[in-house]
Amino acid sequence: MAHLDRVFRSNLKLRHLQLVVALDEFRHLGRTAEFLAVSQPAVSRMLSEVESMLGLTLFERSSRGTEPTLAGESVVRFARGVLAQYERTRDEIDAAASGAVGKTRVGAMPVTVPVLLTQAIERLKLASPRATVLVEEGDLTHLLPKLRLGELDFFVGRLEPGYAAPDLSTEVLYEEPMVAVSARKSAIARKRAPTWADIAALPCVMPPPWASLRVKLEQQFHRHHVTPSADLMETSSYLTALACVGQRGAVGFLAQSAAQYFEQQGLCRVLNIPLEVSVPPVGVMTLREAKLSASSRQLLECLREVARVLSA
Repeated sequence: MAHLDRVFRSNLKLRHLQLVVALDEFRHLGRTAEFLAVSQPAVSRMLSEVESMLGLTLFERSSRGTEPTLAGESVVRFARGVLAQYERTRDEIDAAASGAVGKTRVGAMPVTVPVLLTQAIERLKLASPRATVLVEEGDLTHLLPKLRLGELDFFVGRLEPGYAAPDLSTEVLYEEPMVAVSARKSAIARKRAPTWADIAALPCVMPPPWASLRVKLEQQFHRHHVTPSADLMETSSYLTALACVGQRGAVGFLAQSAAQYFEQQGLCRVLNIPLEVSVPPVGVMTLREAKLSASSRQLLECLREVARVLSA
C-alpha cells in the first residue's frame, strides 16, 4: 500500500496518465501510438514502465488489441480525474491571463439544447463575451460517468429518478411535456385532430429501446388499440429525428419547447394530439462536493433565468 501511495504521489507523470487513458479509448497499441504521435515500441515501453512502477498488469495484450484489467480500470478512472482537473486548472489560468471568465463543460440531453441551453449561453455571452462553453450532448448513461470523473462541470436534462445518488445534487428547473411532430406539408399535418391510428400508419421515429420514454410511447399506441408502425427509426438525437420527419414523412416525438422552436424555423409541424405520457422534469445535476468555477456558476444562473421564462 505504501509502495502504491509513493508511485501515485511522486512517480507517475502526466504522460503516463495520458497513455493509460488513450489505451482505454483506443484499445490498440498502434492507434494509441498514432494518437500520441509516438512509435508503437515507445507506447509498449511506456506501458511496461507504468506497470513496473505499480507492480500491476494494467492491460492484457492480444492479437485483437488491449483490454484493461480490473487494476487497469481503476488506474484509468484515476487518470481521467487527474487529467480533467489539469485541463480545468489550465483553462482557468489561461482565462485569468486573457481577461476571460473561463470555460464551462456542460453535459446536455437533446431536450435542453435548442431552447434552454442555447438561450442561457446567449445570456452568458452578453455578460461575458469571452467565456467559453463546451457542450457534450448525450443521455445520462453516457454523461453521468463524465460528471463523476470531473470531465463535465454539470449536467442539464431530464432528472431521471433512477439515477439519483448521494454524491449528486439535483435542482428542478421546469416541467417539459412531449409532443408529436410531422413534416410541415404532410397529410397528417393538415388534419385538425389526427388520431393514433393516423400516426401508426406512417413511419415513426422513436427513442432508443433503453429509454424510459420509449416504453411510455408504446403504451400510448396500445392504449388507443393500434400497433406502432413497423417502419421504425430509433434515435435520441433531435437532429436525426427532424431529418427523418422531413425526408421520410415520419412522425417523431420531441420536447414541447424544442418542437415549437423547430416549428418556428419551418422544420416541422406540431400535431394536435395529446401525449398523455409522464416524463421527469428538466433540471440540473452537479457533484455534491464539487466546487464550480465562476463561469459555471454564471451559466447556471442564466439557465435558471431562462427556465423561469419557459415556466411562465
